[in-house]
Amino acid sequence: MTDPNRQALGERLKPLVRDIPDFPQAGIMFRDITTLLADGTAFRQAVDGMAEGFTGIDKVVIIESRGFILGTPIAYALGAGVVPVRKPGRLPAPTYAEAYSLEYRNDELEIHQDAILPGEQVLIVDDLLATGGTVAATIRLVERLEGKVAGVSVLAELSDLRGRDRVPGYRVHSLIVY
Repeated sequence: MTDPNRQALGERLKPLVRDIPDFPQAGIMFRDITTLLADGTAFRQAVDGMAEGFTGIDKVVIIESRGFILGTPIAYALGAGVVPVRKPGRLPAPTYAEAYSLEYRNDELEIHQDAILPGEQVLIVDDLLATGGTVAATIRLVERLEGKVAGVSVLAELSDLRGRDRVPGYRVHSLIVY
């Protein structure tokens, strides 16, 4: 799929994402992807479009929680393993943690210390790139384990929040851009 085809796919998928104003707090426009996920054809197209162009991937790192929905079938399509990145206290083995900030709060993410082997090629998947804090923290976790970040693939990007600026030098692929 070429970039114009990817952009066209994003434009076809965009109307399937529902806008929820003032969620989770006043002033936030929440992009609800559950309406897109409920459409089998659109879900398949989104997964295929997010995986397209990535080869030689050893692990797909998926960010809690909507990243789990998209990243698992992407890993399957790429023949890669799945590594969850979760909020504190939800992974059972020893972890590394990274703090990050969102547009409306601070939080922390964890990864198992043995989840990625040195040199493994990693694709990071999430549903949304907003301020870039979550993705930047995940990149730091992957690199702490000596994994090589091959790219970041997200369903949607809020370009006015300039999340790409927080991850310079990394390949960022987004299907839908707001």
